[in-house]
Amino acid sequence: QVHLVESGGGSVQAGGSLRLSCAASGSTFSVYYMGWFRQAPGKERELVAAIRWSGGITSIKDSLKGRFSISRDNAKNTVYLQMNSLKPEDTAVYYCAAQDERSFDFGSWGQGTQVTVFS
Repeated sequence: QVHLVESGGGSVQAGGSLRLSCAASGSTFSVYYMGWFRQAPGKERELVAAIRWSGGITSIKDSLKGRFSISRDNAKNTVYLQMNSLKPEDTAVYYCAAQDERSFDFGSWGQGTQVTVFS
């Protein structure tokens, strides 16, 4: 099992930036990809970005390319989501999750961190 703790959320004015962190511990050797998801009120959870735990291959949701980026620091077992030019529609609870290398399920989740963008 992988234990995940997010941090870095908060309230920011539209146009501002935030960097979310996700610290992983436990069975990180079994992680294939780390993903950032978000869920806005009344909407389904969506995948925002993902990064391969070893190798660093990244993927960003098409509509967020150019504003969001994902990176990792394996020495710190931490994954980051850099969010720039934030918009009110980016308001959501952001979660990080670990994908198991065998089942390919995102089976480990953090507690979530709230991001609120006001205009």
